[in-house]
Amino acid sequence: MEVNVAKTAGFCFGVKRAVDQVYEQTEKENGKKIYTYGPIIHNEEVVKDLRSRGVEVIHSEEELAALTEGIVIIRSHGVPKRIYDLLEERKLQYVDATCPFVKKIHNIVKKASEEGSHVIIIGNPEHPEVQGIMGWSLLPVTVIQDAEEAEQLSLPEEQKICIVSQTTFNYNKFKDLVEIISKKRYDISVLNTICNATKERQTEAKSIAKGVDAMIVIGDKHSSNTQKLFEICKKACNNTYYIQTLDDLDMNQLRSVETVGITAGASTPNKIIEEVQKNVRINF
Repeated sequence: MEVNVAKTAGFCFGVKRAVDQVYEQTEKENGKKIYTYGPIIHNEEVVKDLRSRGVEVIHSEEELAALTEGIVIIRSHGVPKRIYDLLEERKLQYVDATCPFVKKIHNIVKKASEEGSHVIIIGNPEHPEVQGIMGWSLLPVTVIQDAEEAEQLSLPEEQKICIVSQTTFNYNKFKDLVEIISKKRYDISVLNTICNATKERQTEAKSIAKGVDAMIVIGDKHSSNTQKLFEICKKACNNTYYIQTLDDLDMNQLRSVETVGITAGASTPNKIIEEVQKNVRINF
């Protein structure tokens, strides 16, 4: 069997940076309790390993407000400005592991709202990255994730608009939604804030999926960028399988295929990718 593994599979720059920062804190052994505000990345295996090293996850602002000591690490997805304000108010030590590309969007949104623009975020309103971005606007924002919502958009004609995107959004879908909004003739500023690593990963995954009999997409079930990779691969290759770890892979599904492609989301550790790749090669 021929196995084609995507070169872009696995940790992106922002995720690696965030995970490394948490491990660095655990190795300092400064006696302080370490917390992450939300899971540091969307990967259960990584969160489980950090928990074994004493790192706890804080799931709400209420939990954060109740802390009196310890080190809080802001996850790669970023947080609303009010979380920084709360940390300062509580005088809690914190490490900011927000992905620099996400941080850039925070600054864009803050500046645009200060200038009176209505901010439109193209992305999933339930995703922590989008919720964090929303928290940097001084004015109400609109989140759009599909064509129906874009068609329904209705703002005063003279309203200035600033459009940004969740970093892991599907690039082609982003372009389609911007086109729908643009036809409404608003004064629009469009900033494509989809991370280059995301675009490269999606492009490579699609290319591989088109040329194989079966495609394996590895990533956590809560990972937005992995879900989008799966959608892209599924359109190009009907036999596409979404797994979190090797245990989820049904080898019987690959018995009759000659070529297999493998890609993985930005929060998937290399260890899991290598394990899957190795077992597919050995078994076939």
